[in-house]
Amino acid sequence: MQAIAALILARGGSKGIHLKNIKMLAGVPLIGWVIRPALDSAVFDSVWVSTDHDYIERVARAWGAKVHRRSPEVSKDSSSSLETIQEFSRIHPEVDVICNIQATSPCLHPTQLKEALEYITKKGCDSVFSVVRRHRFRWQEVKKDGQCTKALNLNPGRRPRRQDWAGELCENGSFYFATKELIEKGLLQGGKMKYYEMDPEYSVDIDVDIDWPIAEQRVLRYGYFGKDKPEVVRLQLCNVSGCTLTYISANGEEVVSINTREQAGIHMLKKEEVKVILA
Repeated sequence: MQAIAALILARGGSKGIHLKNIKMLAGVPLIGWVIRPALDSAVFDSVWVSTDHDYIERVARAWGAKVHRRSPEVSKDSSSSLETIQEFSRIHPEVDVICNIQATSPCLHPTQLKEALEYITKKGCDSVFSVVRRHRFRWQEVKKDGQCTKALNLNPGRRPRRQDWAGELCENGSFYFATKELIEKGLLQGGKMKYYEMDPEYSVDIDVDIDWPIAEQRVLRYGYFGKDKPEVVRLQLCNVSGCTLTYISANGEEVVSINTREQAGIHMLKKEEVKVILA
């Protein structure tokens, strides 16, 4: 039997969003959205978070993951994911297959991990990685004055309709399975390779601040909430006393001002037939 481990890389020095790996997303720390499906998939002998930060370690353990405290040598801005994975592999030689799960892919589900792993355990593949299908026309970048661009993946004279074009498969970075032997060679992809295609609604990545509200809306609809489905919410009571601005209208009526994002959230709840009361 092969020993299989999940490894989530969560360095403390994220440049895009400070400590984004433990920032709350829809009420859950970001890494919680990937630790939970990894554990519930029941295909891993162990689930690890690799970090150099005390707070991230604390959150990871609270969510049920083990912690690989990475060395300073692989905690630099210039350190690659592969270097960290190789360090983990050296410390844990008993692990035969490592699944590197991206912490910033919060719509991951257990079934996706189970199905992807079968390419290794049942079909003898050396590496499996997640992809998503994109319908994007690509053009050559212009780097010099006077230089013209050209199409890279289409004939402009025969521009296809979306329904007539299968699109292209692009890595989405959600997860990478690789055997120990492949990792020792300095590769995450190689040998006998297969891709696992994810539906676009589950393909979410967070790099910069603007990605956060988009990811939050997506995860509320497509995220994995655990084996036990939550009760259906029918009533939302919001205490807004002291949190809003109150005006007197020309007719002498009290008017409450709320943020447009809060208003959008209320509209979303009402659309799902949730009664909202502001008190």
